Amino acid sequence: MSSPRQVEVVVIGAGQAGLSTAWALARQGFAGGSGFVVLDDGARPGGAWQHRWPSLTVGTTHRVHDLPGLPFAPADDGLRAREVVPAYFADYERAFDLPVHRPVRVSAVSRTGDDRFLVRTDSGDWIADAVVNATGTWTRPFVPRYPGQELFRGRQLHTVDYRDAGEFAGRHVVVVGGGASATQLLGEISQVTSTTWVTRRPPVWREGPFDEEAGRRAVAMVEEAVREGRRPGSVVGVTGLLVSTPYIADGLRREVLERLPMFDRITEDGVAWADGSSVRADVILWATGFRAAVGHLAPLHLRQPGGGIRMDGTHVAGEPRLHLVGYGPSASTIGANRAGQAAARQLRRLLHPAAGARSAAA
Repeated sequence: MSSPRQVEVVVIGAGQAGLSTAWALARQGFAGGSGFVVLDDGARPGGAWQHRWPSLTVGTTHRVHDLPGLPFAPADDGLRAREVVPAYFADYERAFDLPVHRPVRVSAVSRTGDDRFLVRTDSGDWIADAVVNATGTWTRPFVPRYPGQELFRGRQLHTVDYRDAGEFAGRHVVVVGGGASATQLLGEISQVTSTTWVTRRPPVWREGPFDEEAGRRAVAMVEEAVREGRRPGSVVGVTGLLVSTPYIADGLRREVLERLPMFDRITEDGVAWADGSSVRADVILWATGFRAAVGHLAPLHLRQPGGGIRMDGTHVAGEPRLHLVGYGPSASTIGANRAGQAAARQLRRLLHPAAGARSAAA
């Protein structure tokens, strides 16, 4: 087996978080090659966007923010997000000549004897002075467990498995989840068949845009969670707010967003509540979110009793050369941009202190 390749920084993942970090590292003096590499497990550019359901258009996303240095300017808001966003990411990689290696699957990150990081992959290993993890959440869909789940004779699927509402025609679908994906998919599916919507708590509709002040409050709540080592929640999870979109307005008008409380168990042919009521179902769609894809960091023993990783800004608390970008408060397109640049600045100060001093003097 060949010896591990040496590099200053390994970035894991080439989605929005990884690409924005790579751009920032290049600007901070980490040249490609021995300076930094980006390891991505996808066969082609696009991150999680290439796997989104076909009906998701640019206009129905929460908004795709520009990556730093290159505007995102699709010709039409009606274009499929799974096509135009990956094309934009591919253009971005070429425009800035980013050293992305793919497909490369990272299996584990551990410490070396000299306090560096050993990054093990299916395409050879790397030793790095610092690691930026930017793997997002798409590969770790979360499905809660309920009594009787294994007895259900219908189909169960998660948001990641959804492709088209037409496949559910003529079948009753129970949609579980109170987030934006749940309401959008419910709106689509209810156009072709009957549905039931189930959430843990009543939805709170926010009229008007999710402005900067509201965004700052939501981010602050998630930051508090990760500082304490708790699992980071989604914006809806921490605020309880759903922004009113055309999908929601249409669903409210058609009365398909009449929510029921969370069921207590699953039966062979549906779901049931403790009071004896039940709903027949052919399909249960779990729009129940995701967990951070950080299993490859397990050898570093970062997990806290609260289930999360305790953070200090973009880096793991007490680990200034290990950054998680796209985790917690930076798990959004604009948040990932800012976090990537913050991580790159910190790593320049740690690994290139002389360059940082020259920059400050200038």
